[in-house]
Amino acid sequence: MGIGELDREAHVPEVTGAAAAPRTLAEALRARGDEGLAALLRARPDLLSPVPNDLTQLATRAGTRGSVVRALERLDRFALQTAEALAVAPDPAPYSVLLGLLTGDEGDPVIEAALPGAVALLREQALVWGEDDRLRLVRTARELLAPSAQHPSPTGLGPTVAEATSGMSPGRVQEIIAAAGLPATHDPVSAVAALTGLFTDRDRMGALLDTASADALSVLDRLVWGPPYGEVTAKPAAPVQWLRDHGLLLPVSARTMVLPREVALHLRGGRAHRAPEPVAPVPGVLREYRPQVVDSAAAGQAQLALATVEELLKSWDRGGPPVLRAGGLSVRDLKRTAAALDVSEETAAFWLELCYGAGLLASDGEADERYAPTPAYDDWLDLPPAERWARLVTPWLTATRTPGVAGGQDTKGRTLSVLGPDLDRSPAPEVRHRVLGLLATLPPGSSAEPESLFARLRWERPLRGASAADEGGDLRSRLARWALAEAELLGLTGRGALSGPARALLNLPLAEAAPAGALGGGVEPSVAAGRAATLLAPLLPEAVDHVLLQADLTAVAPGPLRRPLADALAVLADVESKGGATVYRFTPGSVRRALDSGQTATDLHEFLKAHARTPVPQPLAYLIDDVARRHGHLRVGAASAYVRCDDDTVLGEILADRRSASLGLRRLAPTVLAAQTDPTSLLDGLRSMGYAPAAESTTGDVLITRADAYRTGARTAPVPVPDGPPAPDTTLLGAAVKAIRAGDRAATAVRKEPAAAPAAAGALPRTSAAETLATVQAAAMTGSAVWIGYVNAEGGASQRVIAPVRVEGGFVTAYDHTADEVRTYPLHRITGVAELADDQV
Repeated sequence: MGIGELDREAHVPEVTGAAAAPRTLAEALRARGDEGLAALLRARPDLLSPVPNDLTQLATRAGTRGSVVRALERLDRFALQTAEALAVAPDPAPYSVLLGLLTGDEGDPVIEAALPGAVALLREQALVWGEDDRLRLVRTARELLAPSAQHPSPTGLGPTVAEATSGMSPGRVQEIIAAAGLPATHDPVSAVAALTGLFTDRDRMGALLDTASADALSVLDRLVWGPPYGEVTAKPAAPVQWLRDHGLLLPVSARTMVLPREVALHLRGGRAHRAPEPVAPVPGVLREYRPQVVDSAAAGQAQLALATVEELLKSWDRGGPPVLRAGGLSVRDLKRTAAALDVSEETAAFWLELCYGAGLLASDGEADERYAPTPAYDDWLDLPPAERWARLVTPWLTATRTPGVAGGQDTKGRTLSVLGPDLDRSPAPEVRHRVLGLLATLPPGSSAEPESLFARLRWERPLRGASAADEGGDLRSRLARWALAEAELLGLTGRGALSGPARALLNLPLAEAAPAGALGGGVEPSVAAGRAATLLAPLLPEAVDHVLLQADLTAVAPGPLRRPLADALAVLADVESKGGATVYRFTPGSVRRALDSGQTATDLHEFLKAHARTPVPQPLAYLIDDVARRHGHLRVGAASAYVRCDDDTVLGEILADRRSASLGLRRLAPTVLAAQTDPTSLLDGLRSMGYAPAAESTTGDVLITRADAYRTGARTAPVPVPDGPPAPDTTLLGAAVKAIRAGDRAATAVRKEPAAAPAAAGALPRTSAAETLATVQAAAMTGSAVWIGYVNAEGGASQRVIAPVRVEGGFVTAYDHTADEVRTYPLHRITGVAELADDQV
């Protein structure tokens, strides 16, 4: 919508008395105090980009379609219903008419109590302006919310009689008023007014409906709450024909009829909405637990989250799966990851995105691009467990990447991949904060009934639910459902109730229910994360430095292991089961892995004796010695590849084994075999045949491999995609209000036009250099203000009100009322000058 279309709401009015009612939106904003303007800019931060020059420009910007849509999307359901009621009311509408549309004929004390707050909210956000006897909805909002055939209103109402009959012939209008028992008129305008008067008169309208048949009333009942349009045949049935003849149904096209708005409101008892919702739904309590139980359960989940992240990234230490050409992880690799973690694919996607969002996982950027841990992962491992947990949950709160939408399709029908593009959903951080905030309003230890929680979220932002990019309808409810599940996985909640560390992370009281809207009270996220970690630390189990060895070649860790022990044991044994106590199993492959890392059998025996609370079982000692005896007996190097062994009978066994056929082996010497495959494949093939070969270098030394050898380059975590402009702080608001006020004072000042050569409307006259110098010098001597036209170094032209202080050296130093500061202007850039009118001096 252009500026010209907003003249009623944004043009600069003539100077009026202070007590006069505002006639435009700009006048209404001008009548506000600084706090009122700051509240508007705080609620609608898009109006600050850039800072408006004056209140007229602010009013114009507040009426643009994009800004109004954003403002409507942030309204709660009752404020939106109030705006929808104003959209179907006369323009302007008295407060009493608006109240009647919301309460109906019977009235509703709850709505009567809530309506002033809703109107005040709409006024604060500049969606409604005017006094209570002349409430006006901003024109763009009325166009968006008013009923039309293309965009039905949520009220279910249709067009007014005047709108529905705008294309009807005068003769047809006269037939309708005659059938309704009204006297004929001389013009269609008075005829439409008479019909409207009939439909809005409760007594006469009731008498007319008393003459309708039951079938005709049944037709009206089907249309009364919407949609108000209905299809008819070329020869409609008698009840429909009666309604059409009496104007209770009006034609939109040859086959479509509509129920006029006035008729529907009469049938509804004056209500615009079937079910107004003036009060926000209260989340219900599902179960209650002792806070200590909740904190204990949450701490257990937090410990499991840390173990899962470590297990995931440790499994990708040598380089993870490849990156798809379009970005992201393939479905096959996601399934493998889920199987390795023993979780569902949806949960595996969450852990992957969590690591990615925390900067612990990224692509390596190589030609054959793969995923791998980042250097930040090693720094993260060195932190205490509670701080590691805080480093995970803090970025999760603000992340816009949403793993729940992975597997769906974008607007072009392409599948969305985990770790791939297009997973950002801007409302996600706000929904997470609101979910946790609503849980905090319940008594400590209480879990919420999910559906009541989702109902509250839908009430708070009814227009922000659906997204064209997502299947499944209500995106906001889906985000809330994912937030609840993810908070439980991370240990922010325990058994569905908010934990003590989570309350500290959100800066909420620990021992009582938080008031609504009390989230985040001005504390830095790092400080809040530190407090949460401090509360969580004593709840986490102590790390242990020992294991319990068993005769079945297993070891039981009775708690989380200390870092060096955990890393060493992960090389020597395979994890068999996880939980409160982790079970490790020793196998020939795991022992060979430890030997490949450079350890000897003696090292392994000493390691187990040092960290086992039980004697080393004989089967385990035999296993280590047996694998060590065979380890390195065969040596594999690059020829493309070769195998050498001091025992030529072993090489003979390999050549005779049918399983070696795929390796392409042939004997070069009694103790050397050449292969037609690479060393890595040769190593894997021999190991699958039951041997324990060792890789060697070109000098014949055994190559030692380490599981933690590969990392990406330094990577930064993905930046959240903001949901609109950021909320301005107090300093910015104060400066913006000051600048807008100063610009408005300058813009509304009246200048004195010279007698000769009058300028065009809205433009300053051009003056010669001598006239400019003389006028500015005179103003400096008298201390008065003048209008100037000024062109800056970039060629931008503007008009300013300045009070000259000093004129010398080709420059004028003056107080600029527009910028509200002292500035210096070159005289040669001043295109014209004019004195202010006498009443503006």
